[in-house]
Amino acid sequence: MLPVAILAGGLATRLRPLTQTLPKALLPVAGRPFIHWQLSLLAQQGVTQVVLCAGHLGAQIQAAVGDGSSFGMAVRYSFDGAAPLGTGGALKRALPMLGAAFFVLYGDSYLRCSFSAVQAAYEASAALGLMTVFCNEDRWERSNVLFRDGRVIEYDKRAPRPRMRHIDYGLSILSTRALQRSPASAAFDLADLYEELATRRELAALAVDGRFYEIGSFGGIEATERHLMSRVRT
Repeated sequence: MLPVAILAGGLATRLRPLTQTLPKALLPVAGRPFIHWQLSLLAQQGVTQVVLCAGHLGAQIQAAVGDGSSFGMAVRYSFDGAAPLGTGGALKRALPMLGAAFFVLYGDSYLRCSFSAVQAAYEASAALGLMTVFCNEDRWERSNVLFRDGRVIEYDKRAPRPRMRHIDYGLSILSTRALQRSPASAAFDLADLYEELATRRELAALAVDGRFYEIGSFGGIEATERHLMSRVRT
C-alpha cells in the first residue's frame, strides 16, 4: 500500500473559537481526537506509512499521535515552518518522505472507500494523479468536478459550474512528478495543481459510492459524530 500524506496544517478559521488553541485534527469527535479515528481507519485499510503535514499548533498533533506505533503504523511529520505553505506547499515540502507516488488525504475527512481499489485504478491509469469523486449534486457542498472516461475534464473549487455533478471526495493519489513544476519552499493551493493536471488530461478519476464525512464545519462535525457513534453502537 502506498504511503499516505495527511494535510493537517490549516488554521480552520470556520471552526473558531474551537481551533484557536486546538488544531482541527485534535477536535474531539465521538469521544476521541479526530486524527485517532482517521489513523485507525487507515490501519484497517492496510496503510503502514503516514506523513502528517502539520502547521498551526502542529506540535500538539505530534504529541497526541507520536510515532504511530499505537495504531500499527509509522507516522512521520513535515512542518510548514515559520509561514503557512498551503496544501500544495506543505505537500511539496513532504516529498522526500513520500516516495514516487502517495495518497493525499485531507486532514478533516473520514472516508470509507477502498484504498486498494483507488491504488489499482491509479496504477492502471498511467496518469500523474488520480482523484476520487462522488456524485454529490450540490447536496452537502458545491459540486466541483466534471469527469468523463476515467479522467477529470474540469476541476474548479473556487467557481464551480452548474454542469458539475461530482465533487472531490477527499482522497487522491499523486506522483512525485506531478509536483515537479510547482514552486519549492513557496505557498500554493493543491487545488491549483489539480486544475492544471485536469487541463492537461493528467488527472484520472475514480467514482466512489457512499457519502463523505468531514469536520471542516460545525454541521460536518455533527454529521460525522452521528456516523461514528452509529458504528460504535453496531
